[in-house]
Amino acid sequence: MNRKDFPTLEPEHKLDSRTFPLMKRIIIENVLPYKTQLIIALIFMAVSSASAALSMWLLKPVVDEIFIAKNTDMLWSVGVGIIFVFIIKGVSQFGQAATMSWMGLRIVTDLQVRLYDHLMKMDLSFFHANPSGTLVSRFITDAVLMRNTATKVLTSAGKDVTLLIGMIAVMLITNWQLALFALIVFPITIGPVLKIGKRIRKVSTNTQVEFGKILTFLNQSISSVRHVKAYRMEQYERGQMRGHTENIRRLVFKSERTKALNSPIMETVIGFTVASVIVYSGYQVIGGVKTPGDFFAFLASAFSAYEPAKRLAHLNSEMQAGLAGAVRLFNLHATKPTIKDAENAHGLDVKGGEIAFNNVSFNYEDGTAALKDVNIHIPAGKTVALVGPSGAGKSTVLNLVPRFYNINAGKITIDGQDVAGVKLGSLRKSCALVSQETVLFDDTVRANIAYGKIDATEDEIIAAAKHAAAHDFIMALPEGYDTVVGEDGVKLSGGQRQRVSIARAMLKNSPILLLDEATSALDTESERKVQNALQELMKDRTTLVIAHRLSTVVDADLIYVIDKGQVAEQGTHSQLIQQDGIYAKLYAMQFSEEETQKA
Repeated sequence: MNRKDFPTLEPEHKLDSRTFPLMKRIIIENVLPYKTQLIIALIFMAVSSASAALSMWLLKPVVDEIFIAKNTDMLWSVGVGIIFVFIIKGVSQFGQAATMSWMGLRIVTDLQVRLYDHLMKMDLSFFHANPSGTLVSRFITDAVLMRNTATKVLTSAGKDVTLLIGMIAVMLITNWQLALFALIVFPITIGPVLKIGKRIRKVSTNTQVEFGKILTFLNQSISSVRHVKAYRMEQYERGQMRGHTENIRRLVFKSERTKALNSPIMETVIGFTVASVIVYSGYQVIGGVKTPGDFFAFLASAFSAYEPAKRLAHLNSEMQAGLAGAVRLFNLHATKPTIKDAENAHGLDVKGGEIAFNNVSFNYEDGTAALKDVNIHIPAGKTVALVGPSGAGKSTVLNLVPRFYNINAGKITIDGQDVAGVKLGSLRKSCALVSQETVLFDDTVRANIAYGKIDATEDEIIAAAKHAAAHDFIMALPEGYDTVVGEDGVKLSGGQRQRVSIARAMLKNSPILLLDEATSALDTESERKVQNALQELMKDRTTLVIAHRLSTVVDADLIYVIDKGQVAEQGTHSQLIQQDGIYAKLYAMQFSEEETQKA
């Protein structure tokens, strides 16, 4: 699949994407939990707007009483009044900005935490269908866009609307006829502004899809830089990067150009309005109907009303971009996991750890059969191996034990208890997984070992490392157990990473052990050390092993050969060799290859 065609997150439920329902939901879910801070911010906004309106009204006595009437008694009173008004205005603006900033950051934090909580409940199939870059984009860009929408709408609804009301009040007091004229002209801009907003939301949606693609691309190309250089694909990857960035540049420019259309619309309307005010007011002042103070107070108020009106016009553009992010976040939250506890689920009670597959069938999402009527019995405390060609269904069988997927037919039981009827937490607590793809986090060795048991003591961690034959090499690291292993354990060798993973499973001490080709990617020396550690881990546990190298499972208590989603053969190593079937041919082939390599 071309990386330009990464799948996008598709909603399971139809969401009402109209502006008002979306804004209502954003405010109810994200803003109202902080209604105390919201009320405080709105009070600050109202005081700030009232102070601004009062400062415009003070222009009338300045012009009429001081400049024209030359009343010196008014100098100090007006001067002190202006200082007082601007101090109040400045303090209230600070209070409003600080409160809204706190709310905005709190909203983003809550959004990201809720989103992560939701993702942790999703099934493995969900993560297979949605690239990591797309999901990361939800956390970074969509959450911030949604925060901006919530806070900017509230800020404008509070600050700009109240400021506009205050200025209109001054305009009505000084010249109500002109004020009514201005109020009639402004609504003319609403239609074009709303139309621009719809276009911006569509462009913003496409832009965020591209951001998700580029995040996935960067993650893949940077983490695979060794292969990029080995295959001399730097030029190709640069071309891929240029394609992604050009798509984003084109979409962002289209969005900014569309937003910019607000300015000529507003400037044209304001120009006609101001010109009309000057001409009409000029005639009234010259004719003695109004005083120069009335004129200047009205004109200053009209100009002051222009800025909040302009911000309200631009607000719709910014709001639509944020609502596009909100739609994606709400759709993600509407996607529900299919793997969840049954209504009357109970805790799994593991006594011996016997596992049984009874006529189990499993289909992929497209309906293709992966397993058909599979019957497997894993006795308590025994080791059972699954072998067979690649793609036969071995990993699917293993993934069904901890119920990473739901089966389509049949039953899987542990000590006679149907896994579909037990609590997921208790089921997965009873299983420890060691896979070929060793997962280590960018943390200390100690933290990685204790990942399945975060309250483990130092002695327990060291004991687990010793059982996994990892203690000696850990102590040789620069900071011992406090050494940070890097992303995916990059600072450790393959065998070292695997032994840390085994130590983690040791510490978890689960009665059921799942080994998914745990040694297939290792060299001979590393495999020998890891195999010894695995033998220690497998003691007194029910173990299900997927093996590529058949020499590692010849001592298994029972071996199942999986072919085309079905059990083709079963028995011990010697029994399967005698049957001279699929297993015997696979073993002979591998034995021949190993002998050739030794020679």
